[in-house]
Amino acid sequence: MVTSFQRPPLGARRRRFVLERPLEEPDGFGGVLRRYVAGPVLWGAIAPAGLADRTAGGRTDTRPAYRVTLRSRAALDPTMRLAAGPRRFAIRAVAEPDARGRDLVCHVEELPGEGRS
Repeated sequence: MVTSFQRPPLGARRRRFVLERPLEEPDGFGGVLRRYVAGPVLWGAIAPAGLADRTAGGRTDTRPAYRVTLRSRAALDPTMRLAAGPRRFAIRAVAEPDARGRDLVCHVEELPGEGRS
């Protein structure tokens, strides 16, 4: 079954996101230390998209998954993440919903405890 993309109305794109880009530095032991630096501010719409199961440490964690619709922009990839206040969202996939190239749909998972003190 093919579903057509429904663009959210302009007023629905009222959520403020900060695009965070990874910055990797050598740790001196052959690995890297990764931290995220704030990039541009983006406005978008967020909608629930179910749950995502991730296996880590011998157990399965269930995290909320969302679909974030943004204006199209270059160089947006799954190594980056989105921040909305204290919440952090890992980008799992980026897709262009139609051939016009006006929008990007990011499939994201909320990261537990990231950015909270």
